[in-house]
Amino acid sequence: MNATQNATRGHQKNIPETWLSRVTGDYSGTTDEILQWGACKWGINADIVRAQAATESYWKMNVLGDFGTDATACPPSHPLGADGKPGQCPQSYGILQVRYPYHGPPAGRNTWPEAATSTAYNVDYTYAIWRSCYEGDLTWLGAGYAAGDIWGCVGVWFSGQWHSAAADTYIAFVRNYFDTQIWKTPSFISAP
Repeated sequence: MNATQNATRGHQKNIPETWLSRVTGDYSGTTDEILQWGACKWGINADIVRAQAATESYWKMNVLGDFGTDATACPPSHPLGADGKPGQCPQSYGILQVRYPYHGPPAGRNTWPEAATSTAYNVDYTYAIWRSCYEGDLTWLGAGYAAGDIWGCVGVWFSGQWHSAAADTYIAFVRNYFDTQIWKTPSFISAP
């Protein structure tokens, strides 16, 4: 089901932030190959990447999420009501649910349309953010934030906060998929 997005290579978009300047999405392969490529590029365990992608989308690039009513949070080609929910538009896209208002042009990052159309770009961008967190660059996270916390940085992707209740709940969910390797189960493999 991801064949088109898996074959769509991204390109470097001159995002002037330290880690984001390295994002290209210039890779194609199977969904699992792309997840492994992103893990290798950014130095994170491939099974964490697999588990997080399972949590976010069950490895599906066509997943739309975080529907809202703010028209300014809608990406191009997805105005309010265009995706089956009257008066709402999706704000999150793809295998790792890159959220347009926080990671797109509204936030000063030129990630669109690749974040929604290229599996490799979606993965590459997500783990550049993770690496930035892991290296200690996200000082705006405030008290308690420290470099080197793999799981804390996984939680930041979901909540934008450092070990908040929402982040820790999300981490527990991803860790469960990591521990059970849900992507190897028959129910995952046969999911529509």
